[in-house]
Amino acid sequence: MKITNLFGHRVGRGARAAGLGTTVLLAASLGLSGCGLQPSAAYVPEPGRGSIAEIDGADQAETLTVTSKNFTEQQIMGKIAVLTAKAAGFDVKDMSNVPGSQPARELIASGKADIMFDYTGTAWLTYLGHQTGYADQRVQWEKVYQQDLGNGITWGSPAPLDNTYAFAIKASQQEELGGITKLSQIKDLPVSQRSFCVESEFNSRQDGFKPMLATYGLELGAADGVPASQVSILDTGAVYEATAQGSCSFGEVFTTDGRIKSLDLLVLEDDLQFFPSYNVAPLFRTELVERFPALQEDFERVAAKMSNEVFVELNRKVDVEGEDPADVAFDWMVSEGFISRG
Repeated sequence: MKITNLFGHRVGRGARAAGLGTTVLLAASLGLSGCGLQPSAAYVPEPGRGSIAEIDGADQAETLTVTSKNFTEQQIMGKIAVLTAKAAGFDVKDMSNVPGSQPARELIASGKADIMFDYTGTAWLTYLGHQTGYADQRVQWEKVYQQDLGNGITWGSPAPLDNTYAFAIKASQQEELGGITKLSQIKDLPVSQRSFCVESEFNSRQDGFKPMLATYGLELGAADGVPASQVSILDTGAVYEATAQGSCSFGEVFTTDGRIKSLDLLVLEDDLQFFPSYNVAPLFRTELVERFPALQEDFERVAAKMSNEVFVELNRKVDVEGEDPADVAFDWMVSEGFISRG
């Protein structure tokens, strides 16, 4: 969800991506075309038989192209998509790890790629150009599903995974913070404990920090709200570290980031549903799933097993333990019985 730059970890996960220069995005897309649309890492282990069966006619179909963005979670999802399509009997071209949301989306929209996992909030706010999203996960998915059909794109049913903004605390400080579990309880804490670490972009955006506080009955900059002196503006990684070290009571995080677990952070419930939904779901060129509806069913079965808890752990394996996204995806698919080690 966070933009650092066009090639950053969180490019294009929200409405802020609409502000990226068109020229830069086109240059990135053309750059991919100019080098033959080659991915930076096309390795995946070969899947054996599991619960995903070969689809009739798959071996006679043209090669399917899978794409993804280039941050950790998307790299893992790209490999999951490759493995799912391979297990279903298709010849697959791996175009995962594309730099930026817009270039990856353009591959699908232009018909140069067939399948990817993406986020409903990103589609609604960034690709489809709406100004506000929906906290209700089903409503957000349905809005995206209906509008994208007109673009020749079909969204499969959403996964439980919802990688949106959140605030977290150091787990060991929960008792000190009054046993807090949800954002609405922040206003009940002494002013001295209302300290925050946030990124600069989230601090300034119209649907970011200030309106979030207002939703929860707090005024940014007010002596009896959240004094400006108690807000630290940091880079993404520094927010997690500062929160884990207790430098601030509340840190802005993304709900499936592996650092939540590795740094022993506790995510607070957004009980007034301020943040829009960013459920992940498989999406396809409509022509493909009209020909092979069973492929959509396979991807939906896989998506149903994707949760925040699962991806906090999978992301951690890559970001903290240094495992390869392809191996992490393969091991997870095997553990769920979708494929075997052959």
